[in-house]
Amino acid sequence: MEEAGIKILFEDNHLLCVIKPPGILSQGDVTEDPDMLSLLKGYIKKKNNKPGDVYLGLVHRLDRPVGGVMAFARTSKAAARLSEQIRDHIFKKTYYAVLTGDLPEPSGKLRNIIIKEKWNNTVRVLPQAEEWDVKNSATLEFRRIEVKQGVTLAEINLVTGKPHQIRAQFAYHGFPVIGDRKYKSNLLGNINDRDRMAGSRFNDVKWPALWAWKIEFHHPVNKEMMCLTAGMPDYYPWTLFNNY
Repeated sequence: MEEAGIKILFEDNHLLCVIKPPGILSQGDVTEDPDMLSLLKGYIKKKNNKPGDVYLGLVHRLDRPVGGVMAFARTSKAAARLSEQIRDHIFKKTYYAVLTGDLPEPSGKLRNIIIKEKWNNTVRVLPQAEEWDVKNSATLEFRRIEVKQGVTLAEINLVTGKPHQIRAQFAYHGFPVIGDRKYKSNLLGNINDRDRMAGSRFNDVKWPALWAWKIEFHHPVNKEMMCLTAGMPDYYPWTLFNNY
């Protein structure tokens, strides 16, 4: 998969775990642009010289501009068991993000309501309501790792898995992901002058600085605990924090 920039991390008869490059869809859509599911099916078909269709189950997604580690199921049984782990919050997903501004708290939790806006493929973040909306609730936990040059490297654990959750929630709270044009423009009024200047230096960053760096789950057949990681990209602004 080197020609597509996809690195294989783990492969057996039940799982295929890879590093998704930014810019590739997780699953095909109306654009008919390259997507991970189709590319990996082609890889399996070619490698194993399989006739006919190849089964590969998509059990979780990454936004198109986001890269990092992903797990795919080689069988329907594996797909069902991994999906069950996601529903039961056993399947853990951990991200790195480079955020505009100096995140003041060393750790914490963001909890909001997220509403899908289908007409423009975005989400709208609302404050926490007095009566909690379980269906639309979005919760993440974060840890500040380091602050450099007016931006923050944070580690993020998803408690829920809503579309665009990390990007939208941090933007709503005034710390948009560097390079994220979809959500950053909505919240500039919440960012002080110093942070706005720091953000302007990153206008030419191609992809949002959000990276799925670790997934943890039980192997769907032998139940072994799996921990798969993808090191930070080797381009700016990640290179500010290349000691992690």
